[in-house]
Amino acid sequence: MNTSHTPAITSSSNSDSAFPKIGIVTVTYNSSEVLDDFLRSLDHQTYRNFILIAIDNASTDDTLQKLRARQIPSDIVISNIDNVGIATGNNQGIQLALEAGCDYVLLLNNDVTFGPELITRLLQGLIEQRCDMVSPLMYYHDRPDVFWAAGGYFQPWLGYRCLHYGLDQKDTGQFNSVRRVQHAPACCILIHKTVFDIVGLMDDRYFVYNDDTDFTLRAWKHGVSLVCLPDAKLWHKVSSLTRKGSTFFVRYGTRNRAFFMGKYLGRGALFAIGLTYKAYFLLRLLLRKDDVALFKLKLSSWKEGASISKNWLPQSAAKVSS
Repeated sequence: MNTSHTPAITSSSNSDSAFPKIGIVTVTYNSSEVLDDFLRSLDHQTYRNFILIAIDNASTDDTLQKLRARQIPSDIVISNIDNVGIATGNNQGIQLALEAGCDYVLLLNNDVTFGPELITRLLQGLIEQRCDMVSPLMYYHDRPDVFWAAGGYFQPWLGYRCLHYGLDQKDTGQFNSVRRVQHAPACCILIHKTVFDIVGLMDDRYFVYNDDTDFTLRAWKHGVSLVCLPDAKLWHKVSSLTRKGSTFFVRYGTRNRAFFMGKYLGRGALFAIGLTYKAYFLLRLLLRKDDVALFKLKLSSWKEGASISKNWLPQSAAKVSS
């Protein structure tokens, strides 16, 4: 594993112009209630050499109508027949951005708001720091001075558990310096195009949740550098679309945790860790923190993730055309 801070790519030498082209990839699913704020933030950006690539996962509200009503010729709006998940949607957008000749890809949630200098500061920071990926400070939208993520890090001794720096901390200036980090949520991360040749795309078997953790872990293992920038800021409407605590959240959160750990720790370790998780699920049932239905859902979801992991065969990262 390359854990040094030497960039895998010298991004500043690969920019095609003073104003490189950025492909902004966002995946929508019944996103109408958050889309207006997102598009307003995007339209107010001072940096203009970007294209919006919106991948819609079979929304049943007026998400598509709002996207198409923009009538901006450079926008690319893809309407999937089925909900193919966040990871596949991001992959579709990344491929389209590279095919369109973008120098950088900005993965960006649409349940966010941000100031007019966000893209400018991300790009300037990436070039000045001579790194491969950058991310802003991320705050809760409903608690605008409280951090959701100031970058993140992995705990290899705990199954590569990923934690956010600053989670639920009030901003008192503790993250006012540029920092190299191991992880940043794909909620907002600017990526040089060559990273995808090194790391590959998102692993679409996650569908949703943990796909970005998997991607940044692979990047970290390949020596790809990631910086969290203090002068770039974003406000996230956390779980506004997937509803933390819902059966959907529980299923995919549990399933993907099992798959992720099996993928990186191996089947033997997953079996041992699985016993601990199942004992924890049972304890929550006995303490009446979970009902029987939720207990059964967690067990079946863990089994599903372990099954995916069991059938997983290591393979080299997919190469993409740039």
